[in-house]
Amino acid sequence: MSDESCAVAHGSSPAEVGERALAAVFAGPVAGHLLHFGRELGFAVRLVEPDPQRAAEARNGGIPVQQAVTGLDDGTDIVVTDHHRPELGSVLRDALHGPSRWIGVLGNPRHEGPHVAALRELGVAEESIARVHRPVGLNIGSRTPPEIALATLAGLIADRNGRPGGFEF
Repeated sequence: MSDESCAVAHGSSPAEVGERALAAVFAGPVAGHLLHFGRELGFAVRLVEPDPQRAAEARNGGIPVQQAVTGLDDGTDIVVTDHHRPELGSVLRDALHGPSRWIGVLGNPRHEGPHVAALRELGVAEESIARVHRPVGLNIGSRTPPEIALATLAGLIADRNGRPGGFEF
């Protein structure tokens, strides 16, 4: 380990990370863990929750909330945490029209995600649909919301740093 790496690991030198932002879409356990861990990892975090009642509940928990993906910048990673919500297609369409750095949807990699059909129904071009990452995160066999959040954040950090993730160096 280099002297610089040691200094960062021991907290005596700040890591250079640039502007980092994470938007978790749709309130739920995975989103909660993404936002908690993301904040600890230096991301500026926010929840995007289009449902007014769910947004109000999340605001009561002290989480920064907005109801649409509009206004996110090119340094923002968007993670859609629920692929069963009826707003899935419209939220992703709007995200794809914005400048966000990275867009992904949680889900089982063995099946085509429902976001593909939802986006096609809305007339979104195939090259835009291909920008949506699925699966997201590192393949660590995660099963619980905290494990899913951890794998997702590790994958985002690897991608942001131009690394493959996993144990390939």
